[in-house]
Order: sequence, then structure tokens, then C-alpha cells
Amino acid sequence: MSTPQEQANLGKVLSFLREWDRGDTTVRSRMLNTFLSQNAGKSFYELECEFAQVSSLFLARLTTWTRLTYMFGTFLGLQLKAIRIFLSASGHDQYLMEFLEDGGVLTLLDILSHTQSKEEDKAEALHLLLTVSNAGHKYKEIICESHGVKVIAERLVESNTEETQKTAWALLESLSQGNPKYQNQIYRILIALMACNSPKAQQLVLHTLRTLQSKKKTAHHSIVEPLLNMLRSLHLEVQGEAINLILDLKCYDVRPMLLSGLVALLRPTKEEVKPHQITEEAEMIKMTGSLPVFVQQAAAAKAIRLLAEEDQELSREFLSLGVIQYLLYAMGNREHTDTQIQASLALEHQPGSFYMNLDETQAEILLTNKVDITEVLNGGNSEGGQEEHLNNFNDEDK
Repeated sequence: MSTPQEQANLGKVLSFLREWDRGDTTVRSRMLNTFLSQNAGKSFYELECEFAQVSSLFLARLTTWTRLTYMFGTFLGLQLKAIRIFLSASGHDQYLMEFLEDGGVLTLLDILSHTQSKEEDKAEALHLLLTVSNAGHKYKEIICESHGVKVIAERLVESNTEETQKTAWALLESLSQGNPKYQNQIYRILIALMACNSPKAQQLVLHTLRTLQSKKKTAHHSIVEPLLNMLRSLHLEVQGEAINLILDLKCYDVRPMLLSGLVALLRPTKEEVKPHQITEEAEMIKMTGSLPVFVQQAAAAKAIRLLAEEDQELSREFLSLGVIQYLLYAMGNREHTDTQIQASLALEHQPGSFYMNLDETQAEILLTNKVDITEVLNGGNSEGGQEEHLNNFNDEDK
């Protein structure tokens, strides 16, 4: 039998719920503000005590109101923050289960997809989904079963605020961990996201891909082309993450495709060298004086050097692909100093300062060289002619 104090507390809560049911949006917003100020950070048991063991009745009302009104944006931020108090309450997952049973995940995903939702409301919805995901693998599966990965990925690449992007990224990271049933789906979506136009999103996607790839025994072949395209980025953070992922992939089955792709980038086609007319790149090209294709050429040379430094077997594979000829060609690119630097560093037998002393004639020789390093290594008949060609080149440098 309940005590007089418990009965009084229950009467107070029931009065609160009646006021909610009869109140308009102004009354409810005032009540939510009071709820937020008085209950932030409380545990499950503290909330149950505060609401006389019937706090679920208020959560149900709050969830229903949110589902019915989110399209109008009426106090949506307040609603979501109040829901977060319930979902974040430590000690029990009862509120979380009730929220999911009421269709809470679908409502949050709808908010993310709704074009009229404010950016800050979408960020709050992502925070709530992150709370759901962090609660365990069965909750991650519910989000994925609701086609949540695609919706979250869209927020990552389309959002114009860093907070929303980082929260979407953290949510994708959470979903990719301890969720074997949907790991491949998340992996494929992340690969597709590399083609997005947001440098920040590209950086975050590449970072998550590295984490996810380390848990997989194989790499999908579709990862190679978009990854190599990331080397065109004029943003060093993106390039750095791309090169790190390339280094990780040396141990996977895509290694031959990756190595041959890197070597091919050292000699771009004439069509690629033409100035791009893409508006998004125009300002960066103007600031740096670099075409993306030259940036990619330099990054490829850098990646080749780092791979070769780590593994002698990789060095031999590069040699069999004729990398010396391609690096010599890259050293002749007088339009991009960094390409010359990275190519010369990749050629261990060349002095580090060699690129600084190239004149027009020497650069032209490098650009048109026909060295077949494979034939030289195999003891071909043309060895003497090639040696003489390289000696003539060095004589001109004296």
C-alpha cells in the first residue's frame, strides 16, 4: 500500500499530465523548458521517483507529439532535447525500448530526411540516434533495418555545419562496430561516399573506412578507383587520410590493382592536364597554383615511396611495373615543384636536390624518356643504349 507522500506525488504527476493534455503549444513548450531545467542528467531511477513510477506516460505523450508535429518544426528542438533526457538516463533501457516501440527511430530518420527541418534539429536527431546505437548491437540493427545508414550518410555529405557532419560521422562509426550483420552494407556506402564534394566529409569517411577495413579480411575492388581519385584533393587532411588507407590496403587482395593504379597516375594523359573548369576547384587552383592532376601525381609518387620504404617486396613489384620510367617522367614536370620533389625522393638512387637543377633540356628528356626498366633488370640487349642515355642526361647536368 502506498504512503501518503507517494499518493501526493502521484497526484502531482497526474495533474502535470492533465495540464499537458489540455495545453496548447505555448503551454507545452513552457512545461518542456521546466522539465529540461529540472531533470537534465538524471538516472532512470531518479526519473521514476520524480514521476511517481509513471514517467513512461509522459515519454509516450512526448514521442507521439513529436511524431505528429515534426513536419511543422513547432518546438521540435525542445521535444528532441526532452526525449534525450529519457534515452540518456543511466541504469536501465526501459525508456529506450518504449521509444523504439512507439516508432521513435523512424521518426528521427524522417526528421533527417525532411527538407524543412532546421539544421540544429537534425543535429539533435543524430545525437538521439547515436544514443540508440551506442546501447548495443540489437539497437544498431534496428537503425539499419530502417534504412538508416543511407539517411545518415546523406546528412554527412549534404550538411553545411561541422557539428552535424561530425555527429553523422560518429553515428556511422558506431553502427560499423559490433554490427556484423550490416557491416558490408556500411562498408559499401562508405566507399560510395568518397565521391562526395565535401572535403570534411571525405576526410571523415576515409577515417571510418580505415577503421572498418582493419576488421575485414578482404577489400572490395570498388574501393581502389575512388581512393586514388582522393589523391587529387587540394586539402591536405583528405590526402593524408587517403594515403594512410592506401598503406593499409597493401596487405589486401586489391594490392596489384592499387600498385598499378599508383604507377599510372605518374603519367597523366594530355586531356587530364588541361585546366579544369569546375567551379568548386577554381578558387583553390587559383590560390595554390596547382591543377588537381598534378597534386594527384605528386601524391602518387609519395605513396609509392612510403610503400617501397615499408616493404622490399613492394619495391620489386613496383620495378616490375616500370615505375622508374614513370618516376623519371614525373620528375620532368616543371609546372609542379612538389611532383618533382616527391618523384625524386621515390628514386632512392637519385640525389635529393637533383630536381632543383633541371633546365629545359633535361626536363624535356625526362618527359620523353623511353627507359624500359624491366628489360634492363632482365639483362636485355638495350641495356647499353639506356645506360648511355642516362649518362648523357647526367653529363648535361654537370
